[in-house]
Amino acid sequence: MTRDPFVEGLKSGWQVVDASALTADRTLEADVAIVGSGAGGGIAAEILTKAGLKVVIVEEGPLKTSADFRMREADAYPQLYQESAARKTKDKAINVLQGRSVGGSTTVNWTSCFRTPATTLAHWQREFGLKDLTVEAMAPWFDAVDRRLSIRYWDLSPNENNNLLRQAAWKLGVSVAPIRRNVKGCWNLGYCGMGCPTDAKQSMLVTTLPAALAAGATLVHHLRAERLVMAGDRIEALDSVAMEAAGIRPLPWRVRIRAKHFVLAAGAIGTPALLLRSGAPDPARLLGRRTFLHPTTVSAALMDHEVRGYAGAPQTIYSDHYLENVAVDGPIGYKLEVPPMHPVLFSTTLQGFGEAHTQLMREFATSHAMLALLRDGFHPQSPGGTVQLRDDGTPLLDYPITDFVWEGVRRSWLAMAELQFAAGAKRVYVVHEQCAGYASWAEAKAGIEKLPLKNQLARIVSAHVMGGCGMAADGKQGVTDPWGRYRGLGNLSVCDGSLFPTSIGANPQLSVYGLAARNASRLAEELTKQPAPALA
Repeated sequence: MTRDPFVEGLKSGWQVVDASALTADRTLEADVAIVGSGAGGGIAAEILTKAGLKVVIVEEGPLKTSADFRMREADAYPQLYQESAARKTKDKAINVLQGRSVGGSTTVNWTSCFRTPATTLAHWQREFGLKDLTVEAMAPWFDAVDRRLSIRYWDLSPNENNNLLRQAAWKLGVSVAPIRRNVKGCWNLGYCGMGCPTDAKQSMLVTTLPAALAAGATLVHHLRAERLVMAGDRIEALDSVAMEAAGIRPLPWRVRIRAKHFVLAAGAIGTPALLLRSGAPDPARLLGRRTFLHPTTVSAALMDHEVRGYAGAPQTIYSDHYLENVAVDGPIGYKLEVPPMHPVLFSTTLQGFGEAHTQLMREFATSHAMLALLRDGFHPQSPGGTVQLRDDGTPLLDYPITDFVWEGVRRSWLAMAELQFAAGAKRVYVVHEQCAGYASWAEAKAGIEKLPLKNQLARIVSAHVMGGCGMAADGKQGVTDPWGRYRGLGNLSVCDGSLFPTSIGANPQLSVYGLAARNASRLAEELTKQPAPALA
């Protein structure tokens, strides 16, 4: 049996409040209120609590732990994801997977860990004046996070889904490399996206949040942060509303949290939305703009043997060949990876309907899938999207796909199809409603060039949301400064991926961890006038 830290912690007196069970309004007092319990909020919570500060953590989603993780998509998506894993952009062109539970997306991600690429940091230094964000300056923070979260190269053979990418890359002379993962004692199950049932994934759920709670922090889950109450250039309180147990509708009960300092870590859609609802100062009209997704394309291939992409560590091999061989400000580059293969995720992403879709699903066990993550935000024709508010105040991401991005979509399909045929595919289906499959690389080249590049026909997905509260040295370029402090509000910091001024061209969790450790440590020193504690 695995050890669930929350079972023991709650028995020992951890301060955890389930807002769905409230029967009256409440007021809480804190030195620091943190909104969001994912990668940024979790790291900040441990550092600030261990610095001796009274911390309250607010999480909109539920508290679900390993005892609740049964490796069932039908349970996991409604419980652990924003909008039951069906969140979409305004025009419904892109499906966006984001976590919504204690631990945020770290509870459900696929464990891939990449440091912020040197080319990305150099671009930020050059274009946004972030002179201190160098590879050398960030290295100690990444080293600390690596130790804290057991980030290391996966030491078992890749599953067949990953192995086929590696074999094809070797055959075509495409560079390929292993992926580091934040796991300890991993059982190699392959169901990371549904919550780790063995607590092997070193997410915030089993690392920094338990550490913060053991040190005296308070966690309130099922609580939606609704509005920051401002007085002049400072925030006096956070007004929040309790959510019903299913997390869909608000309850009558409200919670007001008064604090000396506020940290927003609700993600690159949630954080800008909260600031927009609150009427935060935004003289340059940058808030919520330049939000990036890594628009992601998919290609499926039918092999002559079982792939069983649902079994084994989901992502252990990648290729940056198509990033490294284009200039960051040139044609859009993309990173190649493979996704885990589970029936609901597979079936809802694949094109077709009726008998055509049924036939593809019959090939589920012998199917190989590949992803291309497009690096958006480095070119004027890749401006990203804008976080907006619906009439009820909930967030909506408007993300028009430009011709520049569409051109990268087509190139990514071609690259993935060529690799899959090199791996021995019998037939390749790039995920487009008008693609009936190709029997050869020559057929794929001709067919892909003819596919119309239109919303809903071409399936685009994403699990990486960045930007919207971008950092910059100059307030005309970013609403936050190089340390994540929000300009115009003296006691507000942002501590999540919304700080990124572009996408990063890699899975973002480790970039959020490292930046959060750096910025939260500085904040702890400012608030306590003492050296910040190291991550345990």
